[in-house]
Amino acid sequence: MKNYPKQQILRQRHIPQRSCIACRETKAKRELIRLVCSAGVVEIDPEGKKAGRGAYLCPACECWETGLKGNRLEYVLRTKLTLENRQVLIEYGKSLPKRGKKQI
Repeated sequence: MKNYPKQQILRQRHIPQRSCIACRETKAKRELIRLVCSAGVVEIDPEGKKAGRGAYLCPACECWETGLKGNRLEYVLRTKLTLENRQVLIEYGKSLPKRGKKQI
């Protein structure tokens, strides 16, 4: 085994990948918004570290509309959304930018 003191091999750090439940695009975990179901309540997990079953959505209004339409989110999280809980998530989704526009 040869020793190369001046050359250092840099390894790329592993970046976890997750897929959006609405558009099915695979992105880095940090680029998506995690929704977590804990104690029967679905809430937004901005840091992605809360305990419970999680699902990921893109930070785009269209993905939130698709994900909350029907029972897609309920199926993935294996729970039932209450009307108030669904309304809170819809309001949050409306505050997000459209897919084509970048946030400044």
